[in-house]
Amino acid sequence: MRVLVCVKRVPAPGGKIPLTADGQDVDASFLGFTMSPHEECAVEEAVRIVEREGGDATILTLGPKEAEEQLRYGVSIKIDKAVHIVTDTTDWDPQRTATALAEGIETLESHNGTFDLILFGNESADSGGFQVGVRVAHFLGRPMVNGIKELEVGEAEVVARRPIDGGFEEYGLPLPAVVGVKEGINLPRYPTMKGRLISKRLAVSPLSVTASPGGQSKLGLLLPTEQKTETVVLGHGPEAAPKVVEVLRELGVL
Repeated sequence: MRVLVCVKRVPAPGGKIPLTADGQDVDASFLGFTMSPHEECAVEEAVRIVEREGGDATILTLGPKEAEEQLRYGVSIKIDKAVHIVTDTTDWDPQRTATALAEGIETLESHNGTFDLILFGNESADSGGFQVGVRVAHFLGRPMVNGIKELEVGEAEVVARRPIDGGFEEYGLPLPAVVGVKEGINLPRYPTMKGRLISKRLAVSPLSVTASPGGQSKLGLLLPTEQKTETVVLGHGPEAAPKVVEVLRELGVL
């Protein structure tokens, strides 16, 4: 079983994301970077599939030279090979990104054979476009389904399940196929010291592509309206008890 997983270098989620003065990009001066949580689960799923079925797993990213950090993280948790399509620091539009990834995948497959399964995260943590994996699958002419939280890989088919209200939708995709997985499909492992050392020694394979800009363009980035909450201190010690009772009565608890 040959598995490829595609990841993207993104600002670490959970923190406050500042913008540059012109509103065209994220100010990364004081930000940490990681791969998207969905993609972290995709990497773990690729490793688990190879552990069960045999074969090898490859991690691929498109991005600036700093994105090698995310590739080496994947290798540190048992991904076998790492490939980097190096770009400038500009965030490419989804159409150009997908075209470049598809061209890169075709190049890899022309040398080493077809990937049985290509995994994407459901969406990236920064732009959340939900479309790069779908575009790549369309370009390659392979079946694809997104939003998956359970996978069963067979010799000729992968069964993918997507949660819905009250149950699951189940899809049978003939291999080779493309699947977008969601966070929660598994619990990603932590790198071991041995894995860290292996990832430092592994040579990352560079890959060049000629994809042109697509039809989508970025006008600018906007921060959402900041929501503030106020905390009211009812008092300190025993003297706060009457006010607590008052609030409980207002809530209908008493």
